[in-house]
Amino acid sequence: MQLELLNDQGQAASKVDAPETVFGREYNEALIHQIVVAYQANARQGTRAQKDREQVHHSTKKPFKQKGTGRARAGMTSSPLWRGGGRIFPNMPDENFTQKINKKMYRAGMTSIFSQLAREGRLAVVDSFKVDTPKTKQLAAKFKAMSLDNVLVIADEVDENLYLASRNLINILIVEPRYADPVSLVNFKKVLVTKGAMDKLKEMFA
Repeated sequence: MQLELLNDQGQAASKVDAPETVFGREYNEALIHQIVVAYQANARQGTRAQKDREQVHHSTKKPFKQKGTGRARAGMTSSPLWRGGGRIFPNMPDENFTQKINKKMYRAGMTSIFSQLAREGRLAVVDSFKVDTPKTKQLAAKFKAMSLDNVLVIADEVDENLYLASRNLINILIVEPRYADPVSLVNFKKVLVTKGAMDKLKEMFA
């Protein structure tokens, strides 16, 4: 299949051949959903914590006498039934949220995303993507000239100049092929892939 090759003004100058194994796969919504959810779950730190009835700071004194009040009997105010009491099944900081995704499934899901982006016209190719100096203003002007404001750039190499120039730009992310993740691919409006990165993607997912 062929993808649009953009020039410095963001216009389609010509077409470039792209591997069918990466950019011509069928759309598999269930698989894409699975790898996106797994990626987000694996990114969770699991640092949340709640207290059980043993950990809450309460007196162990019986709040009122056992009989004669007409109320349900109670032993201490740390009971989960009371306001301010401990949780019955509290969230613990060592909770594991990870989900296992096989390599074959991950490769198939990623190629399905790339293929759908190509079909929707949200994916294009550029010869290369570099800046001479680590200046955010220079890179912002480059994106403005290409009429792009919400874009993921997959470059074959992200040098120090490109990294420093792009880190403060809002809605702009520049990564190498090995760091391309399914969540970013789905969320960004436009995805630019350099020719060198396209060859690396073919090695990774074909």
